[in-house]
Amino acid sequence: MNGRTPPRVLLAVVVLGLVLSLAVGFVTAGPSPNQRYDRSADIATGDRQQMVETRRGVTVVTAQKGGMRGLSGELVAFRPNGTVLYHTDRHSSYWDVDPSIRGKRTVTYVATKWLNESVCGGGPLLADRGDCRRNVVERLNLTTGERTRLYAHRMEGGRWHDVDVINDTHILVGDIGNEAVFVVNTTSGIREWTWTAESELPITGGGSYDKDWVHINDVELLDDGRIMVDLRNQDQIAFLNRSRGIEANWTLGSENEYDTLREQHNPDYIPEERGGPAVVVADSENDRVVEYQRENGSWNRSWVWTDDAMQWPRDADRLPNGNTLVTDTIGDRVFEVNETGAIVWKIPVERAYEAERLGTGGESAGGPSAAAAGLQSRRAQPPSGLAEQFEEAVRDAVPVQVQNGLLGYFFPWWMGFYDVLATFALVAVLAVWGGLELWWSSLSLPTRLPSSLDSLSSVRLLLLLTGLAAVGYVASVVASLI
Repeated sequence: MNGRTPPRVLLAVVVLGLVLSLAVGFVTAGPSPNQRYDRSADIATGDRQQMVETRRGVTVVTAQKGGMRGLSGELVAFRPNGTVLYHTDRHSSYWDVDPSIRGKRTVTYVATKWLNESVCGGGPLLADRGDCRRNVVERLNLTTGERTRLYAHRMEGGRWHDVDVINDTHILVGDIGNEAVFVVNTTSGIREWTWTAESELPITGGGSYDKDWVHINDVELLDDGRIMVDLRNQDQIAFLNRSRGIEANWTLGSENEYDTLREQHNPDYIPEERGGPAVVVADSENDRVVEYQRENGSWNRSWVWTDDAMQWPRDADRLPNGNTLVTDTIGDRVFEVNETGAIVWKIPVERAYEAERLGTGGESAGGPSAAAAGLQSRRAQPPSGLAEQFEEAVRDAVPVQVQNGLLGYFFPWWMGFYDVLATFALVAVLAVWGGLELWWSSLSLPTRLPSSLDSLSSVRLLLLLTGLAAVGYVASVVASLI
């Protein structure tokens, strides 16, 4: 037997074992939650089965579904009885969703649609350019499916995550592509007020100045006329006076001071009459939901919630009863916690971005502050078993942005920690095998050619089996993404 055959057989067995374990994970996972909701929406209303836990009020959830071209985002609504009320995937990504004054089951949302590059030919040139997209603001009746477009804007590379409807003719927009906040007249298309981040923020902070520098992912028009804006990449939440700009003494957080905030999403302001001033926010890269109370001119943490499963939360709404509705993106769930910190309702949603409970006011508009409601904080428990300790050690060694980027945009929803580990192990083993083959081939001399030919057919067979297994794995990943 050729001395190289045993290691080849061993490597092939390891590769096939890794691929088999991943294939079993894919097959046993079944269809994603979003696929099941989509299929349920195609059934006649009276014949739809309960899909999630019951809860008072309609719950609406948006899903980003990654930033990859060709994949659709989703918006799904659930009736109080747990059946699917509505589902759509017309756009590439769905972001902010808010209740509309036009009806009890009517919402307004902002979404992004990928377009053919030729559509943006000659369009506006932005710092964050390179992909042609159309941002749309639409009103949707969840009962009838009637859709009304309020505003749309085509741009290269830019996207909007949040829009606040001011009145029938004006909306407030957080523009990630232009690093700006503006008020636009939806009838005339004229921008009547604009604030740009570069007018006040140092360009040395945040992300890369020529691409995704600030990432303004949330704006909120307050009752006193100020605008609260989320500066994600600066780890800050700022308050804008429309005449004077940022009110520096009100800014929550400071860049790279991660104990306060780290690349947060969707802050909600709670005014003084409901126990504030306070801000409840999804502290995304810290894997927690947190609230800060303003006391004596400074912000103090008043409440925090997390658990062992929390990863990259991107929305938290305080409900009128004191409960908090949380959207956990990589945790693939939307859930509600009560005043004691216990989870009292939970539904699975793949890559959810934001959730809204209709009948409770927009976002946290009807909810009390944590201080006023006496909410109890909850923190994750330390790992107990060896497997949990190993997982925590690996996660601690990998930067959180890398983890969330891979799990949020690359790996499919069904992959857990050990599935991801098996994927990297598969790549490593194939790389080692390829390196060995190159090394062995460099040692082969013409006089040893007959011996090499003797084992050529078996080597080809092993490589063919490995290649087929790898292709099967890639196909399963693509299938689960689509």
